[in-house]
Amino acid sequence: MVQLKIEGMSCNNCVRHVTEALKSVPGVEQVEVSLQEGRARVVGTAPVEKLIEAVREEGYTARVA
Repeated sequence: MVQLKIEGMSCNNCVRHVTEALKSVPGVEQVEVSLQEGRARVVGTAPVEKLIEAVREEGYTARVA
């Protein structure tokens, strides 16, 4: 499991965008995004760099938590 710190989310619509972006990365099996914590937990074999890139493409900042 990878935990990412996500910055820039302010509403549930943001959570949906981040969730869909992470789920679109090959190798991702499960995604849980928390607006309150500003975190995403990702289960699967996707490289961390690809996860961060997918979040950034949606306009948010991500880094390993």
